[in-house]
Amino acid sequence: MGQISKLAAGLFLVSSAFAACTEPAKRRAWHTLSNDEKQEYIQAELCLMELPAKLGLPAARTRFDELQAIHQLQAYATHNVGAFLPFHRLMMYSHETALREECNYTGYQPYWYEQRDAGNFSRSELLDPVYGFGGDGVGEEGCIVDGPFANYTNALGPGYENTDHCINRNVSDRASTGSAQQYVDACLALETWEEAWPCIEGRPHGGGHGGVGGQMLNGVSSPGDPLFYLHHTWLDKVYWDWQAKDKPTRTTTISGNNVAPESPPGFPPRPSDIPQPTGAAGDPGNVTTLGHVLNMYGNSPNKTVGDVLDIQGDFLCYEYVEPEDEDAE
Repeated sequence: MGQISKLAAGLFLVSSAFAACTEPAKRRAWHTLSNDEKQEYIQAELCLMELPAKLGLPAARTRFDELQAIHQLQAYATHNVGAFLPFHRLMMYSHETALREECNYTGYQPYWYEQRDAGNFSRSELLDPVYGFGGDGVGEEGCIVDGPFANYTNALGPGYENTDHCINRNVSDRASTGSAQQYVDACLALETWEEAWPCIEGRPHGGGHGGVGGQMLNGVSSPGDPLFYLHHTWLDKVYWDWQAKDKPTRTTTISGNNVAPESPPGFPPRPSDIPQPTGAAGDPGNVTTLGHVLNMYGNSPNKTVGDVLDIQGDFLCYEYVEPEDEDAE
């Protein structure tokens, strides 16, 4: 290699080192936050529910609705596919960024450490009416009637419909057992992506959605319940815990089908005005690749799967704080 080539290569390595994540943001479990920290997060979420929509997305009236629309507008294409976990990872980042940049939130996206409450969601402190997200739904419609989000009128959903409705829940301790440590461990023990991704999307994913029930159990409009973001951030942690077991391989490769089956369990039928997916931008076939574009509908810049595989890379820069690490401090 010539001197100029060597110099260029050296400068590239130096610039890459400076671009890499050196001070990752700390995402923490909700139950380890102080009451003041919980209140700050709740107030920031309420802020998104008050800020007017700005992106022109169908039926959205607030910034909270527009973040929900990321999911609703493409649920048929982002579940039961290889991009499922990378898509939701970027969506959690979009929500976190909106909280911080538009509502002055000084923390980072917390997660629900669901193993702690598995089989007992009904008694979780996340359902506290003051320092949590309000309790179970009541009455025929299952609307939540206490907590900070009881009076929010959601314009998106249920499913692909767009009608004004409350945030509703139907908490199920039985369904929440899917989030138990034994099921998380079973997924983490799997060697290949083709095994691990469906496992994580299975019981752990279903445990949170089914355990909360109501809006959260709707595979299309579930981000209408603010608990969605704590559930999927926890799921992202599970995903990262699996990746960290073989980081060189698991942060640089992807695979899996790129087209979801029609009307899978938990999803309403795809309406006729939404075309059957045949792939994704940057990824037109039926095998998920690193070039698969993850569409955030203007809430944050679109990124590819390859951009978000490493949460401590050139784009994302955060880490997950284990609850026991905080308990030891």
